[in-house]
Amino acid sequence: MGGIRVVARIRPQQSSEFERDCIVSAGSPDGDSTSQQPSMVRIPSFKNEHEIYSFQFSSVYDQASTQQIIFDNEISPTIKHLFNGFDVTIFAYGVTGTGKTHTMRGGKSLAERGIIPRLLSSTYRRCRKIEKDSGGETSVGIALSYYEIYNDKVFDLLEAPEKRTPTGLQLRDNGGKTVVVGLTERPCESLKEFEKLYDQANVNRSTSATKLNAHSSRSHAILCFKVTMTTGDQVRVSTASAIDLAGSEDNRRTDNGKERMVESASINKSLFVLAKCVEAISQNQTRIPYRESKMTRILSLGQNNGLTVMILNLAPCRSYHLDTISSLNFANRTKKIEVREIENEPMAKGCSRPTPALTGSSVQRQPLRPLTTAVHNTAMGTHLASQKGDKPAKSFSVYSDKPRSSGVQTNAMKEISKRSSPLKRPSDAGALSFSRPAKRRSPDRIQRPSAAMSKAAIEDMIEKKVTDLLAARALDHTSAAPVREISEEVSRRLELLEQKIDGQDDSREQGLTFLLMAKQHSVRGEDKSALRMFLLAKEYFPDNAKLEMKITKLQTKLKEKQMAVERNTHVNISSGDSGQASGKVDKATASLPKEASGRGRSVFDDDDDDYRGPANISEADCESDDSFRYRAKSKRAMKKPGASSIMHDELGDEPETPRTKQLLDIVNSQDIKRLRLLRGVGAKKAEAIIEALCGGDGGEGGCPVVVQSLAQLGHLRGVGAKTVENMRAGLEGLL
Repeated sequence: MGGIRVVARIRPQQSSEFERDCIVSAGSPDGDSTSQQPSMVRIPSFKNEHEIYSFQFSSVYDQASTQQIIFDNEISPTIKHLFNGFDVTIFAYGVTGTGKTHTMRGGKSLAERGIIPRLLSSTYRRCRKIEKDSGGETSVGIALSYYEIYNDKVFDLLEAPEKRTPTGLQLRDNGGKTVVVGLTERPCESLKEFEKLYDQANVNRSTSATKLNAHSSRSHAILCFKVTMTTGDQVRVSTASAIDLAGSEDNRRTDNGKERMVESASINKSLFVLAKCVEAISQNQTRIPYRESKMTRILSLGQNNGLTVMILNLAPCRSYHLDTISSLNFANRTKKIEVREIENEPMAKGCSRPTPALTGSSVQRQPLRPLTTAVHNTAMGTHLASQKGDKPAKSFSVYSDKPRSSGVQTNAMKEISKRSSPLKRPSDAGALSFSRPAKRRSPDRIQRPSAAMSKAAIEDMIEKKVTDLLAARALDHTSAAPVREISEEVSRRLELLEQKIDGQDDSREQGLTFLLMAKQHSVRGEDKSALRMFLLAKEYFPDNAKLEMKITKLQTKLKEKQMAVERNTHVNISSGDSGQASGKVDKATASLPKEASGRGRSVFDDDDDDYRGPANISEADCESDDSFRYRAKSKRAMKKPGASSIMHDELGDEPETPRTKQLLDIVNSQDIKRLRLLRGVGAKKAEAIIEALCGGDGGEGGCPVVVQSLAQLGHLRGVGAKTVENMRAGLEGLL
C-alpha cells in the first residue's frame, strides 16, 4: 500500500501582479537544514496576517523552478514502473489561472514543453532501448486515446467536432475499471506521429477567455496511452493517464456570460464531488460518491491500482488568498489516501487448440455432406443393410474425439448401466435372448437404385424439380402481403406532427416570453398591454387556472375603468351644454385646471385614448403587483398655460373672430370630409366628433348638439385643448 504523492508548484509572478502582493512561499521544515528540496508551503491567515499556516507535501517547487526540474524529479521515476506493469496516473489540480495546462501541456519551445510531451518522449526512448537490448525478442507498442469531459459529457478529441453526438460517449465498468464506450484508440509508432495527433486534438478542446485567464480550459482533458510489451507468448499491458483538470472559478471575479456560467457550474460541481470523495475516503466512510460526476468516476482516487501523482498548482498573489487556502486543504487530505500498487500480470497469447491424434479404429473428422449429394450413398447403404439384416448405415460420420468401441463392448456396457427398479416385475429368462426389433423405413421412402437411367429420364426428372421449385416460389410471393404505400395526406400529417413535436420547446419559450412582457406592463400600470400579452400567452398554456384568473381580473378592472371614464365624460358635457343654454359663461371656467376639482378630466387636457385623469382612479384599481402603487401626478404639472390662454380669449366678452366662426361652422356641418381637412383630425377623430354631435355624447334624448364656442368643442370626446389649437392654426392659411 502506498499513498498519493502530492507535489506543489508555485507559478511565477505575472506582469500585472506586484511583488508586495506575493504571500505564498516555499520552505523546509523547521530545524531541517540538510534538505535541498523544499517540502513545505507557508501562507498567512486570511483574518490575521501574523498567523502563518504551514502545509507539508512530498515536494514543493517555487517560482524559479523549470519544467525540466519538475519532470526529472517527479515524473521520470514513474516510467520504469510503467514498463514493469504498473498503471500510472498524473493529474494537475488548482483554481483557474494557476498554470495547470502550462504544467501538463507546456509551450512550443523545447524548454517550455510540459509533462505530457516529455513523458511520451522518454517512453519512446525506453521502448527502443528495450527492443535493442532484447535482440528483437520483445516488441513494444503504444496506443493513444484523448478525450475531454465538457459539461459532464464525454467527447472524443481525436474525432472531428462535427461527428460528436449531443449526449457524448457513455461510461461502463469493466473488471473494476471505468472504460469509455466507443473511444478512438490510435497506435503511435513514433514521437513525431504523437505530436501531430496531440496538436490536432488540442485544437478540438473547449477553451475560452475569462477575466482571470485569457486561455481558460472549459473542460477536463484526459490523455491515455497504453503500453503493450510482447515477449514470446507473454503480453503485458500497462496504462498511463495524464489528466489536466479545469480550475474552479469564482463567477464574481470572472465576469462570465451565460454560456461561460453554464460551463463554470459544471466544472465547480465536478470538483466539489471530487472534494466529497476525498473527504469520504479520509473519514473511512462506506459509500464513496464516485458516480455523482463522470470526472470522479474516471479518476477513481483510492480505487485505481497503481502509482498516482498529484501536482498542486498555486498562485502566489494575494487576490487568490482564499482559493489557495482551499486548494492546500484539499491537497492535505488527498495525500492521506492509500492506493494499492498492484502490478499487472502478464497474459499468455491465445494459441490454437491442439487436435488429438486419431489412430487405430478412430475415424478422421469430416465435414457434414449436404443431403443432395448423399442420396446415392444413402440408397446404397440401405440396400446393403437390407441384405445383411442390420440397420441401415448413416449417410454421414459423427464427430468424436474418442476411439470407437466394438459392438460387443457397447452392449456389455449397456447391460451394466441398466438399473432394475424394485417396482417392476423381473423379466423372464427367455426374454433376454430376444432383442428389440429395429426400426425400418417404409417401402415408399426407400429409393431403389435404378439399374440404368436414360438421358430423357434424367431430363424429365430435372424439369419436374425445377417446375416444383418455381411453383413453390410463386406461392410464397402471392402469400406475402403487399406493402401498403403511405398516401400524401398521411405523409403531410406526419411531417406536421414531427414539426409540432420539435417546436414544443420553442412554443413554451415563446409563451414564457409573453408572460414576462405581461408582468412588465402590469408593473408599469399598462393594463391594456398586460391583458393583450396574457391573452397571447394563453394560447401556449391553455389549461392554466392561474393565468385564467389573472385575465379575468384584468378584464374586470378595465371594464370598471371604462365605465368610470364614460360616466365622468357625460357629466362634463352636460355641464357645458347647460352653460351655453343660459348664455352666461363664467370666466372662472377657463381656470378649471387650477382648481382642486375631483371629477373627470380637465377641459384643457391633451387628447389621449389610453390615459385618463387620476381623479377617479383608486389605489386598489391601479395595483398590479404587491410592490407597485400608483402615484398621481401633481396638479401643478397638469397645467397647460398655452391652451388656457387661448380658451380664455375665446370665452371673453370680445366677439367671435372669423377664424373661430369658420371652425365652428365646419364642426356643426357634420361633414366628415371637411372635418378631416382640419389639422390634427384623422378619420377616427372625425367620426368621434360626428358621433358626439349626433346625440351620442351629451345630447338629451338623442338630439343633435350645436357647438357654439371653443369651450364646448373642447368638451367633446376625442377633442382637447391641443386639438382645438391645431384646428385654429390650420385655418390661418385659408383666411
